[in-house]
Amino acid sequence: MDLYEHQGKELFAKAGIPVAAGYVAYTVDEARAAAEKLGGVVVVKSQVLVGGRGKVGGVKVVKDPASAAEAAEAILGLDIKGHITRRLYIEAGVKIAKEYYFSVTFDRSAKMPLLMLTTMGGMDVEDVAANHPDKLARLHVDPALGYRGFHGVQLMSEAGIPVEERKALAPMLAALYGVFQQDDAMLVEVNPLVLLEDDTFLAADAKVTIDDNALFRHPDIEAMRDLAAMDPQEQAAREHHLAYVKLDGDVGILGNGAGLVMSTVDVIAQAGGRPANFLDVGGGASAEKITTALEIVLSNDKVNSVLFNIFGGITRCDEVAKGLLGALDATTITAPIVVRLDGTNAEEGRALLAEAARPEITVEKTMLEAAATAVRLAKEAS
Repeated sequence: MDLYEHQGKELFAKAGIPVAAGYVAYTVDEARAAAEKLGGVVVVKSQVLVGGRGKVGGVKVVKDPASAAEAAEAILGLDIKGHITRRLYIEAGVKIAKEYYFSVTFDRSAKMPLLMLTTMGGMDVEDVAANHPDKLARLHVDPALGYRGFHGVQLMSEAGIPVEERKALAPMLAALYGVFQQDDAMLVEVNPLVLLEDDTFLAADAKVTIDDNALFRHPDIEAMRDLAAMDPQEQAAREHHLAYVKLDGDVGILGNGAGLVMSTVDVIAQAGGRPANFLDVGGGASAEKITTALEIVLSNDKVNSVLFNIFGGITRCDEVAKGLLGALDATTITAPIVVRLDGTNAEEGRALLAEAARPEITVEKTMLEAAATAVRLAKEAS
């Protein structure tokens, strides 16, 4: 679950991390009122769940309430990478001396949190890593040990933070890691993390992603979710307790189990195709559940074919086949569906599909063959 900047800053403030005063605004009048309360220079910021706001006019520095209202009128409704601005954050301006970048993310390959720090704040970290790799300090933290003071010392030293600034920065790094750990985050990023003219540090931005699987421990954070901003397919999947991710290709993917679904994504790419989405139907194979899953996947009009990849363990492949046939009887789905069944009762499942002889179903024995067929059918339909 991605948080808006102002929501991330709420978590920061609770953890004692300095942030500028600010107010959320949904209308031009609310933006003007917020600027009046703050006084002086304010920053009018688009609140969208995507980066790059400043490059497209989503962040404006203004000097008075009238200018804040003008900026709000220009930014509200602004489309930023497909995200429509429906709320603003009106924040007090601060006097910045330097801009740094800091983040904590989960490194899946190392199975540990990864800390990154650079003095080149304000830039995309990808650009720093590509063009100035020596300026980006990286450090893993063993979760069994947890964050310790020496982690901050080592990170600041490798990043080239001036010695005179480290005493002020060290507790902020520790507190940001604390947010990452205590709130079950997958990402805590501050860009820029600013040194003010009074030699104190402040989080001038906040990008926070919380692990969905841990939200049951954080009802206060779960309540922050903006359902109106969710993709319609993702919202429908959530309502039916299905795991769904939208991508930008033309092959829809259904499978049972996160590992199998992710492997299917890779195999589609290996076959020269691009996944449009993927959905994990989990256990069970009822016609109702498969119908819902297919409708969600196919509600994306970019989907030209579907790969239905099932490995039968506890789930029996013959029951999956019955569920799929029942789903097709209950709907008007006409997109080609490539089915790969393996595991428990796979032969029986394939026999049921062959007997039904549905024109929209193609059965393949291996994942590679199924992926190749799904990619070919998608290209033929485009």
